[in-house]
Amino acid sequence: MSMSAERAVIETESGHEGGDDEVRIPGRWSSVLRTTLRQRRVIAGIAVLVLLMLAAWVGPLFAQWGFEERDYANFLQPPSPEHWFGTDNTGRDIYILTMVGLQKSIIIGLLVAVITTVVAAVVGAFAGYFLGPTDKAMMWVTDLALVLPSFLILAILYPAIRGSGWLIFVLLLAAFMWMITAKMIRGMTISLKEREYVLAARYMGVPAWKIIFRHIIPNMSSLLIVDATINVSTAIIAETSLSYFGFGVQPPDVSLGSLIALGARQAVTHPWTFVFCTGLLIILVLAVNLIGEGLRDALDPQSKSRRA
Repeated sequence: MSMSAERAVIETESGHEGGDDEVRIPGRWSSVLRTTLRQRRVIAGIAVLVLLMLAAWVGPLFAQWGFEERDYANFLQPPSPEHWFGTDNTGRDIYILTMVGLQKSIIIGLLVAVITTVVAAVVGAFAGYFLGPTDKAMMWVTDLALVLPSFLILAILYPAIRGSGWLIFVLLLAAFMWMITAKMIRGMTISLKEREYVLAARYMGVPAWKIIFRHIIPNMSSLLIVDATINVSTAIIAETSLSYFGFGVQPPDVSLGSLIALGARQAVTHPWTFVFCTGLLIILVLAVNLIGEGLRDALDPQSKSRRA
């Protein structure tokens, strides 16, 4: 093994191509951070998201009623000093229900986004690196998952998973959201595997899985970060839709989707049972989308904000 090849591998242990990149990479990420934080929409999105998370986890501490408590003297009462968001048809305080539901929706969105991005990165990178039978097998599974109607599959599996907890629902939701990203990662991997630092590592006998996790996947971090951010809002909307039709979070747990489903039945006559949870859902998804768009522009060298 030549000294130049060995040096290339040593210099690229963190995903770099050469000595110049080793100095430039930290500057690149600091530049990305500055570009991201310079955008007003990103600042607004982060501020709103932080406020929503504080409201979800700190807000219940100031609630006058507990999650399982019922006010049997006030059914379907409008907002008041005693019940800030009013009560539902069983006397439960809608404020505490909404805050707990917001907690669950945020957690589900984050977990699904992380799982989806990790699965897509691993499947796409392994398929693109090895090609051959490995690629064919993984892409066959990917294409099959793409054509299967996810809503129908979840509806069929619902009787079996009902009562199993919301974490099972998270895994099922993530199982139908990774395929398109995996195909993108596969295409990028086919290109990256021919780079000098990957070839040098291969010639030095570095195992394939180490090359994938040390060199291939880190060099696609920009795409993965943006994809994970977008998947948060996608997962929240998907969870809301499924919970609305009764296939998502089940009682006694609540999410914004299940609360919207309950409130929609009396949205005209008792709007407070529907307006607050729906409004928070819209604000949450909008905040995440603003952050995702800002990250995309900051990581895209062709964007106007990046060139500014």
